[in-house]
Amino acid sequence: MDTITFDKLLFKTAFCCMASDGNIDESEISLIKSMCEKSPLFINFNFQEEINLLIGKINSGGKSFIQDYFNLLKQSELTEEEELTLIDFAIQTINADKEIKYSEIKFFKNIRHRLKVSDEKILERFADIEQYLEDDIITDTFLDKITSQYFEISELPQFDLISIADNDKQDE
Repeated sequence: MDTITFDKLLFKTAFCCMASDGNIDESEISLIKSMCEKSPLFINFNFQEEINLLIGKINSGGKSFIQDYFNLLKQSELTEEEELTLIDFAIQTINADKEIKYSEIKFFKNIRHRLKVSDEKILERFADIEQYLEDDIITDTFLDKITSQYFEISELPQFDLISIADNDKQDE
């Protein structure tokens, strides 16, 4: 499997969370762009190029693109702090459009169960996401089940490429 730098994994996480409900909202795009601009991890990062690259990949790969992301996440060796940063990017992206859909919670649970950090550590940092961590019996078959449930309830349309100039004008 390919290796990925942490900044690209964070970006791909935010992108996948944004697309997980089948809709790319302008507020999600603006938030991800802002998170990248504020983070020291994204130096010399071409947001528009990178996001359109991922849009091309999800448009051509659909659900297999998401499955590849889950596999990549499972095989990544992250520190606890990196895992918490990844969770932060995911939660902020999911909450960006002020509408949390069932598919997004299922998607987050898929992310969460591929990380090693404890629920207690997550809740210490993100006290308001308890609904995302509700008790489930976690086994490999359960993880397969919630993954397949996510894929059953989600439809991934063809997304349009993003023009930052158009997006920035809407922010004004």
